[in-house]
Amino acid sequence: MKSFIHQNFLLDTKAAQELYHSYAATLPIIDYHNHLPPKLIAENTKFSTITDLWISGDHYKWRAMRALGVNEEYITGNASDKEKFIKFAETTPYMIRNPLYHWTHLELNRYFGIEELLSKENAVNVYEKTTAAVQTSKFSTQSLLERMNVEVLCTTEDPTDTLEHHIALGGSNFETKVSTAFRPDKSLFIDGENYNSYIDQLAQVSSIEILTYTDLCEALQKRMDFFHDKGCRLSDHGLEYIPYEITTEKEIKRIFENKRKGQPPTKKEKEQFQTALLIFLGKAYHKLGWVQQFHLGAMRNNNTRMFTKLGPDTGWDSIGNYPIAFGLSRYLDALDLNNQLTKTILYNLNPSDNEIMATMIGNFNDGSTKGKIQWGSGWWFLDQLDGMTDQINILSNMGIISCFIGMLTDSRSFLSFPRHEYFRRLVCNLFGNDIEKGVLPQDMKWIGGIVQDICYQNAKSYFNY
Repeated sequence: MKSFIHQNFLLDTKAAQELYHSYAATLPIIDYHNHLPPKLIAENTKFSTITDLWISGDHYKWRAMRALGVNEEYITGNASDKEKFIKFAETTPYMIRNPLYHWTHLELNRYFGIEELLSKENAVNVYEKTTAAVQTSKFSTQSLLERMNVEVLCTTEDPTDTLEHHIALGGSNFETKVSTAFRPDKSLFIDGENYNSYIDQLAQVSSIEILTYTDLCEALQKRMDFFHDKGCRLSDHGLEYIPYEITTEKEIKRIFENKRKGQPPTKKEKEQFQTALLIFLGKAYHKLGWVQQFHLGAMRNNNTRMFTKLGPDTGWDSIGNYPIAFGLSRYLDALDLNNQLTKTILYNLNPSDNEIMATMIGNFNDGSTKGKIQWGSGWWFLDQLDGMTDQINILSNMGIISCFIGMLTDSRSFLSFPRHEYFRRLVCNLFGNDIEKGVLPQDMKWIGGIVQDICYQNAKSYFNY
């Protein structure tokens, strides 16, 4: 059966179609947050099979396959790549109404020209056709990014990373700008069992013996300076929530030194420590002129048995229910108080926090920069039609949608970039439908410009690319 992905997919009205095809479709992509391995980009890697490129490491697909009763042998186990692909193809028709169903057929069409729906019946043929293709130079990592018109790509690295692959890319002829975001989460998770061993790694790479809290801050500052020198202009944090427990400098030093001696913190001590370190980091980001990002609300590694077997980022995370508003407000205010609040992007995973985020950003947009504090696009479980539509509608009603910096993939897949097309079609459909209903004026040039801003230009200006 021929795919339902056609020229006007998701575009309900003539106005939506004009907005997409005339204003959004051909814009370059700025993907300012993802988890692609920079090593594979720097080495311009080619993949051996479609499974290696498209299914391995994709916990979205893994969760769906598990729900449909596929044995782990065909997901992360020892089955052959062909067997794993066939199992995915067999289950795809039953993913209907999940965004994976749309993404799968968009990606097969945009990268391979396959217009038929993936199923058990055509699994072998599709596997053989796509596997033959991915082994060619047209499907190397750099070629894939160039084909999707990716202008800027920002990966995410720990402070201990050498950035050797970003350095190599910076000295190459590859036209896509590849940068990084500084993600110091492990330095914040003082209650973790492996915290001291991580601090030892940080000490080694920074050449600073970390015995005190002051040493920790010095080491992190040194790594921030290193990242900045290599072109980094963003940070990122993945937290359940932002705590706010103010205490004395003496107490923070005691908490950290006790941890280094093997004494774990209490819950209150953990939050006191995290509050102090987040404020230190926020001030440092402001001084460097970075953008800080906060991904809030994920409840991770819920399944102990499978986490023990497979490790993190393998599909055992869900939406959490954490107190978001108070700590976030006080943290942003603590930085703003002395005009040390840098550009900030906030992402929530729990949709019940949508209105909190939409109104929180307005508290700290001080007129110094257009859209200084951003509510990020629907993230993770929310980067689907309803989730992104809700985010856009709520931001439109409670904020200023024309300031919005748009879509990012947050992906580990080199075939995920049609999600930008998915987002752009959705945006154009929302604006186009409003034009048709008479809610917006029939000024296609003006509204087309707003669409272009949301899909590309605002991000380009916001990040100074």
